Amino acid sequence: MTPQFPVLIGDIGGTNARFAAVAGPGQNLQRFEPVRIAGFASIGEAIRRIAGEMGEAPRTMVLAIATPLVGERFRLTNGEWVIDPEQLIGEFGLDQVVLMNDFAAQALAVLALDPTHVKAAGGPSPDADAPKVVIGPGTGLGIAFLAKVGGRWTILPGEGGHIDLGPRNGRETAIWPHLDKENGRMSAENALSGRGLINLYRAICRTDGVAPAAGDASAISQLAAKDANEQAGEAVALFVRLLARVAGDMALLVLARGGVYVGGGIGARFAERIAAAEFRREFENKAPHEGILRTVPVFVLTHPTGALDGLAAFIRHPQDFSLEMATRRFSA
Repeated sequence: MTPQFPVLIGDIGGTNARFAAVAGPGQNLQRFEPVRIAGFASIGEAIRRIAGEMGEAPRTMVLAIATPLVGERFRLTNGEWVIDPEQLIGEFGLDQVVLMNDFAAQALAVLALDPTHVKAAGGPSPDADAPKVVIGPGTGLGIAFLAKVGGRWTILPGEGGHIDLGPRNGRETAIWPHLDKENGRMSAENALSGRGLINLYRAICRTDGVAPAAGDASAISQLAAKDANEQAGEAVALFVRLLARVAGDMALLVLARGGVYVGGGIGARFAERIAAAEFRREFENKAPHEGILRTVPVFVLTHPTGALDGLAAFIRHPQDFSLEMATRRFSA
């Protein structure tokens, strides 16, 4: 990719969209205030506001979007916006639009962030050139893989958040029938996301025959932190255990001795729990391959807009990356 500057970059999730601009090669990021997706009728409307603050109209857009890159128009999986690259090119007079999955950008962040924004959460030192996994619970559950091929980092995004998820003990087996599912199927995202935490909490309350004391993920987390509600505490503990298991599954897929990196807003909020011994036990509990998991370190990404730094690294040094499998490009 050879971008024409200025470049507008965007990390567009299910709830918020974050934008920044790169005026030219080697230039610092110009960051803008995040926008709530529900506050704008379309992505074009949001970008018009951002473009007005840039000073110079963008010629390239590189957008990480929370949806599979299938087709020619892309509706956010957990949001109302539809991203139409041809329409954006026409509306803003662009040379090109480059799209990638939002967790491809999180994977780029793993490579771009400095150590102050990467919290070690257990395990040995990483093998710098070995495969890596990034997993992030937020509005949804994103998962992507990184592998070094021919001296360049290749990003492999996917829809790993929609793998099946099952119980592993008697208490979980009792809870499972009370969980809300999609066509009878319990996916990882149905537990490991903001709505997933609500789902776990309500199912635990139904199992125990008590009325919920909170209706959103933030309130549930606060009750758990204060030890103010038994079911909220159990819901958060179960959330962390399930996250550890899924993270361990993903590590086994690629033998991720380069590390498993937990991103997403909820991941950062639960950083201390992820660094605790119980998470590590669940992460490694993969008989007969506990020994493999003991060689895989875990980290938490704490930068609130790390994906923008990852996108900026891609813009500045495209020769360091091989993103053919992770991007779609549209030209004027």
